[in-house]
Amino acid sequence: MTTSRSTLTTGIGLAILATLAWSLNFIAPHVTGAYGLYDLLMVRFLFAGAAGLAAVILWRGRLRCLGRGQVALAAMLGVVGYLGYGSCIAAGVAFGGPVLTATLVGLVPVLLALLGNARERRVRWCSLAVPLGCVLFGLLCSTLSGPSAAQTGATAWGAGFSVLAVALWLLFSLLNQRAMDGLPSKLAGLWTGLMMGGAGVTTLCLIPLLQGVGLTRFPSADFGIVQAGHFYLWAAFIALASSVVGAWAWNAATQRLPMVLSGQLICLESLFAALLGLCFEGRWPTALELAGLLAVLVGAALAVGNLLRATDRRT
Repeated sequence: MTTSRSTLTTGIGLAILATLAWSLNFIAPHVTGAYGLYDLLMVRFLFAGAAGLAAVILWRGRLRCLGRGQVALAAMLGVVGYLGYGSCIAAGVAFGGPVLTATLVGLVPVLLALLGNARERRVRWCSLAVPLGCVLFGLLCSTLSGPSAAQTGATAWGAGFSVLAVALWLLFSLLNQRAMDGLPSKLAGLWTGLMMGGAGVTTLCLIPLLQGVGLTRFPSADFGIVQAGHFYLWAAFIALASSVVGAWAWNAATQRLPMVLSGQLICLESLFAALLGLCFEGRWPTALELAGLLAVLVGAALAVGNLLRATDRRT
């Protein structure tokens, strides 16, 4: 099926919006204040779950268009792509810093581009060489420049959580792309709501476990509105931007873009995330970090140009 240039342009804009919104996952360790990281994650996904359930109620009449298996799949994708991915990203940043985590997450577009083109064959393999080479060069620069490399143990934990985040996102992207291919566009909002609802309900079920192993301060800390108002605002903002706006924009982009292009555009999340992390850390990027970020951006731009030119030749 041929995709028009206007459809691709709209999809690209939506994908950029989604990656910018998702990059807010990386600021979670910087805004916890007197509370713990898991406290923020817990409240954030409860907010997202409530918004998702509200969306399901709003579009409940469209539920008849989905089978029980599809509803269960959407909820499971929310657990994998929201709760699992977001938690691993936050832990990766807390242990390894924003640049290391963003760099490793930058592997996602490389892997998805290869998987997507193997599936769809939208562009020639040779035309992917330069964009992927730029992304890989950017990853190498960022890895070599890590200022926290002296903290070997923490860096190893950060790398481990980041690699797990990459694995979860690959699983989410592949399954969500396949599911969205067969859905009419009018179900995108409902699908997003089901994913957020699945993440929220799972978070609610995990609260006793988190309390039991001491990962949350909920039983002992003061979570009143006056004392924790800023904490709730940050949690609600990250939930709204990352889980609601990001998910909606990505699902809408997925219906307009081939996987080989959407996989490339995910690398912009790494760029936005690293820049946000550096802002919260109050420092400028090192020369190698800057070179790496620019290389990632150039790789994404080249990939977009390649696909647009390929689309023009087909139309």
